[in-house]
Amino acid sequence: MSNLASAHTAATAPRSGISAWPDVDALYRRFAELVAQPMRPIRADAMPQVMRYFDEKCSGSRRLAEQAKAVIPGGVQHNLAFNHPFPLAVVQAEGAHLTDIDGNRYIDFLQAGGPTLLGSNHPAVRQKVHELIDRCGPVTGLLHEYEVKLAELVCRHMPGVEMLRLLGSGTEAVMGAVRLARTYTRRKWIIKVGGAYHGWSDQLVYGMRLPNTGRMEATGIPRGATGHTQECLPNDLDALRRTLRLNRLRGGTAAVLLEPLGPESGTRPVHPGYNRQVRALCDEFGALLIFDEVVTGFRVGMGGAQAYFGVTPDITVLGKCLTGGYPMAGAIGGRKDIMMALVGGIGTTSRRAFVGGTLSANPLSCVAGYHALQEADRSNAAVVAGRAGDRLRAGLDEIIQRRKLPYVAYNMGSIVHLQTAGVLLLDTSSLWKLLKVKDEARRRKHMMEEMGAAYTAHGLVTLAGSRIYTSLADTDDVIDDALNRFDDVFALV
Repeated sequence: MSNLASAHTAATAPRSGISAWPDVDALYRRFAELVAQPMRPIRADAMPQVMRYFDEKCSGSRRLAEQAKAVIPGGVQHNLAFNHPFPLAVVQAEGAHLTDIDGNRYIDFLQAGGPTLLGSNHPAVRQKVHELIDRCGPVTGLLHEYEVKLAELVCRHMPGVEMLRLLGSGTEAVMGAVRLARTYTRRKWIIKVGGAYHGWSDQLVYGMRLPNTGRMEATGIPRGATGHTQECLPNDLDALRRTLRLNRLRGGTAAVLLEPLGPESGTRPVHPGYNRQVRALCDEFGALLIFDEVVTGFRVGMGGAQAYFGVTPDITVLGKCLTGGYPMAGAIGGRKDIMMALVGGIGTTSRRAFVGGTLSANPLSCVAGYHALQEADRSNAAVVAGRAGDRLRAGLDEIIQRRKLPYVAYNMGSIVHLQTAGVLLLDTSSLWKLLKVKDEARRRKHMMEEMGAAYTAHGLVTLAGSRIYTSLADTDDVIDDALNRFDDVFALV
């Protein structure tokens, strides 16, 4: 494993949002220690105090959540909106803060799940969107100059992107990327890194969140839909080689698909040399390499994780930051010879991977994306947000050590992980181990929900209580305020 864990120079690349790559071996040791010991949840005598906040301060959110349940399954349209004991109804998002329907103000570390690198509702982008709405409206179905300007901007910054095709979401873009890889290579097999989330399409609801779980969550999906989807554990290059070798006997592998930080935005981080080694294996076996940069694109830096690691994928999937928090954020980019299989138009006779979408590349999304990325470049947003992530992680480390808690905090720039329950860190490397931890996973998930509720009651909005996105809006004062609030929560453990 020495070549896998070898040092690399990408961390010193200019304008990178990641100041240093974490010590992966040390993190996995700490993960193992966390899940090997009894959970350290909010104390039973402290939980009523947490829940009183929602009873006394969030009556408007509660009413709207109950109303939503009558017309929306479970009362939630987006998985990120789930919050124990009920979702918050937000009326204002600006910069580093959210305000709910009851007037409560929160530090926003969800940042819509990652897209708002500039902070929410950035005025420079908002102004350009207003101008576009007044002049053109949100959609025409025809060509608009900002489609071209946004594509040119992405191609200029992303090393692996020579051409760009805009789509409606990250899920759509991954679907299209897989179809494109199969069209170009004329092969069927797709290997993904277990535990990664690549959207909810039939073929990729496979090995989600927990590695080696295959079709565990594939309810309503015919077995044939995942018949050519495979997974390998993160950091296991030997297993990847074996799978590529097996597939070579069965027609070959179309593509290896991965999140370059590691599954679930680095929840299971990869060693710094991992992506380069996967690139070499793809070249050896004639497979395409697909980077899912939905989260990392522009948040890690204007060149994405591919620029940080110095590894050029054949196909890049983008989303989230691509349109700065505005809707219809999805794109496929790559080498020109590959991308030409996505040629558009009606009635073309060329061999192509068909994709579409009435609202794809609409003027509103394109003008928002262009100006959001221009502002991110001008303001060095990835670096500023990354420094905020460094400051937050260092502060969390200090609190955890001072309070002698087993929790693990680490970050890759503006993507900060705070593992308290460790539900996504359980060992699922075999069917026996998966069955063994099933009940424990349920208990740890409940603990994670309670931790999330405690954060919310202390004015902190996170992603599922375990992931934090910092932004350009997170000043030192914001981070210091947040750390005081985290300290108050950990005092309840």
